[in-house]
Amino acid sequence: MGARIDVCDNSGAKRIKIFSVKGGKTVKRRYPAASVGDLVNASIIKGKPGMKKQVVQAVIVRQRRPYRRLTGERIKFEDNAAVVLRDEKGAPKGTIFKGAIAKEAADRWPEIAKVASIVV
Repeated sequence: MGARIDVCDNSGAKRIKIFSVKGGKTVKRRYPAASVGDLVNASIIKGKPGMKKQVVQAVIVRQRRPYRRLTGERIKFEDNAAVVLRDEKGAPKGTIFKGAIAKEAADRWPEIAKVASIVV
């Protein structure tokens, strides 16, 4: 929470600031953490004119910190990235994604998987 993350689609937003995690369960007084595939509420801090300070929903699609898959392998990406959503169902606002999308995010959000060109 409070993280500033790059946006990897062509929705017009360049950078967002996460201020809450949807469905995040945590300990009392601890900041909720978001991982790959999580839905977050964020505000746009850099992007096209008129988009700044807009509140949007986004899905985390890449994270720099290594995480473990069910197969036992650990995976990490070069950067942290998110995709801005158009609605609650998971339809992305952009039509092109820059870079790879994590398999966990693609499995959980099929609308994002349709648009993604590379799923790792």
